[in-house]
Amino acid sequence: MTTQHDILRAHQVRLGDPRLQPLFAGLSAEYTQRYGDRDGSVAQELNRFPAEDFEAPFGRFVVLELYGQTVAGGALRRFDQNTAELKRIWTHEGYRRRGLARRILQELELAAAELGYSQIYLTTGPNQPEALHLYLNAGYLPGFDIEADPRSLEYLAFTKALPASADGETIIA
Repeated sequence: MTTQHDILRAHQVRLGDPRLQPLFAGLSAEYTQRYGDRDGSVAQELNRFPAEDFEAPFGRFVVLELYGQTVAGGALRRFDQNTAELKRIWTHEGYRRRGLARRILQELELAAAELGYSQIYLTTGPNQPEALHLYLNAGYLPGFDIEADPRSLEYLAFTKALPASADGETIIA
């Protein structure tokens, strides 16, 4: 019997890889729906960082494919010497509520540890309550008043320390 785990594959990809096209198209549609697109602001946001920010040795893109179709993805880039910043986390609307966003977080945390980072930083928009709950449930600490109305904030920032082993190496359980 084939299970989702038998056919769900994580891939590290480079910017420009065609497997990222669904991620960027999905993010563009999602951001436009939730925040509007004033004067091309969505495209500006999606292109705000240079491509090399998401390449080794400091960054990475990861996609999840199900039956060869990109269904989720995300990226990390260097925030500072010890901190990776997660960006562009997305799940295809037809595959939500199946744990794929959590799996992308795990893959990105593993990638951050492989690249030598000891902590994670990320932000999400105030109109993304699903993301707020995902990050809190995944052990990320809010850098804002959790009791405040998220829509009253410009963005919601989170951090998470990556666990270290006895020899000082970062480990992910």
